[in-house]
Amino acid sequence: MTAAAPDRYRLGWIGTGRMGSVLALRLLEQGCDLTVYNRTRSKAEPLATRGARIVDRPADLSDRDVVITSVAGSRDFAEVMTGPQGLLANGDRVPAMVIDTSTVSMDVSQAIREKAASLGSALLAAPVSGNPKVARAGKLTLAVSGPRPAFEQALPYLRMLGQRVTYVGEGEAARLVKICHNLILGVVTQILAETTVLAERGGIARADYLEFINGSVMGSTFSRYKTPALVNLDFTPTFTGHLLRKDFELGLDAARQLNVPLPVAALTHQIVVSLIGQGLGDCDFAALLELAARGANFPLKPESRQVSDGLDTE
Repeated sequence: MTAAAPDRYRLGWIGTGRMGSVLALRLLEQGCDLTVYNRTRSKAEPLATRGARIVDRPADLSDRDVVITSVAGSRDFAEVMTGPQGLLANGDRVPAMVIDTSTVSMDVSQAIREKAASLGSALLAAPVSGNPKVARAGKLTLAVSGPRPAFEQALPYLRMLGQRVTYVGEGEAARLVKICHNLILGVVTQILAETTVLAERGGIARADYLEFINGSVMGSTFSRYKTPALVNLDFTPTFTGHLLRKDFELGLDAARQLNVPLPVAALTHQIVVSLIGQGLGDCDFAALLELAARGANFPLKPESRQVSDGLDTE
């Protein structure tokens, strides 16, 4: 497969959850030829109104030039790739390239990479940083690893998905980058939750404290787009506690394999387990704020204030 204009390749998409549906829509909005599979077909059907074709099995995408996946974890990735109805199940016909945007283990990814390569298909690991709202705003960032020629061919599509694309090397390098990224995500959210409760107990409104943080050298895209959730206690899930726990366990497993101590991450992992034990695992992981407040016996109330998430595109 040679480099081509973005509208030339026939694309397949697997996984239309909160993130996958947004990313698939971005490709459709750019005029891409897209065929979509999702385990629950009804969740993929809204994309049909935007020009996508819907199929019933991952294997039905084997005639596509490039297939992009967005699934919840390692088990799902293995199932849609190498399961009985998987994309690679029919070795006679496979896509020239698979791009996986999920966060999965390096071991599972390597096994699938080897299987794909044996059939003549290149695998790019391309995990994303950001939530669905960030994706809608076109502000995702992607770390990508795999064969460099495949990366160059895929770059027009990767740039449709996010504003910044970084090639980090061969093999599973992007998996490790994303695992490290999500460890930072959890640790930063935990300390943000702790200090927000401390400030509020001292009489400072959450909105005022976070406005200061966001304008300081400690502010970030992440702290800004989480501010409305923390101020108004809106824990509608964009990334759940269960998913954060999964990613911490991937990180701690990688650390064991590479003999790197992660004491702060290990402690934060236990706090995330507590979040789930307290019944907040299906909430957005910003509910770490609620957990910190419970630990201080300090009830929180929504402040009902209009605050920016920093994602305005105008």
